Amino acid sequence: MGVWLGSVLMNRRQFLVASASAAAVLPAFAQTKKSYTFGLVAKSQGNPVFQAARVGAVDAAKELGAKHGLAIKIDWRTPNEEDAQKQAENVEQLVLAGADGISVSCSDANKLTDAINKAVTSGVPVMTFDSDAPRSKRFATFGVDDIKCGEQVMAELGKAMGGKGVVAILAGNQNAPNLQKRAQGVRNSAKAFAGIRIKETYYHKETPQDAAAKVEQVMQANPDITGWAFIGGWPLFTDNALKWPPGSVKAVSVDALPPMLQYLRSGHVQILLAQQVYEWGWQSVALLLDKIHFKKNPSAVHVISPLVPVTKANVDAFAKNWEKWLPK
Repeated sequence: MGVWLGSVLMNRRQFLVASASAAAVLPAFAQTKKSYTFGLVAKSQGNPVFQAARVGAVDAAKELGAKHGLAIKIDWRTPNEEDAQKQAENVEQLVLAGADGISVSCSDANKLTDAINKAVTSGVPVMTFDSDAPRSKRFATFGVDDIKCGEQVMAELGKAMGGKGVVAILAGNQNAPNLQKRAQGVRNSAKAFAGIRIKETYYHKETPQDAAAKVEQVMQANPDITGWAFIGGWPLFTDNALKWPPGSVKAVSVDALPPMLQYLRSGHVQILLAQQVYEWGWQSVALLLDKIHFKKNPSAVHVISPLVPVTKANVDAFAKNWEKWLPK
């Protein structure tokens, strides 16, 4: 499963032990239902991070279902491309279809909040993963601490740049609350480096082609930029996206998908900070099962998923995770 999953597996084992203990003491009425359908609404079908989340959810449904003698079905309802309105419609459709619980990664919190609240009012618990709707009635959110994520990106970039230079932030969808927080984290952390100046935050449509085009356009207009903070790895999903000689411009990126690893190996990117994307799905099922079957809320609304540093030293070992995470 990869060299870095030890802590995740330990938490998972603790969950299984805790839920088994809970099952032993729950009243009989809480044990009567033997099958559940959980809806999973990610941002887009084609993004490998969400494909990995789907595999994680399916694996959790099998593993936890077998553990507790339950039949757990995953109802995957994700737009082909990012479309918050379609996500909201999918949440409503899942409620009408009789889903027992829903987990959603919000492309636009404002557009999802009403749909989430209506689902909860209808008696269907909802949680979020990756990108939250903090003003909604969701009972939990699983993912990174986005402010700290941005701060960690800038801390690593600042070290790689020797504490001086001009930094650009690549920030994806301007309406995504998780990305707004990450960009803010980058700006916060940059204050610790007296010799570093933030040029600007650049937004774009979240496709590899649009992101790569934005980087190239910005570099041509601003040759003084010596560092890039990619708070999402969008341009690194394509070949030859970074036109500078390796090391001449420093870059640190969130995520460590298979196409991104070549940029680490080539020296175009100094470090990748991997989100635990498989766990987005696995923990969605675990938290929904805990909430609905075992009547247990998480100890905190925000269940933090730490970033995993990937460097030249561990890139080959990390790459093996994707053999399991991506659907065959």
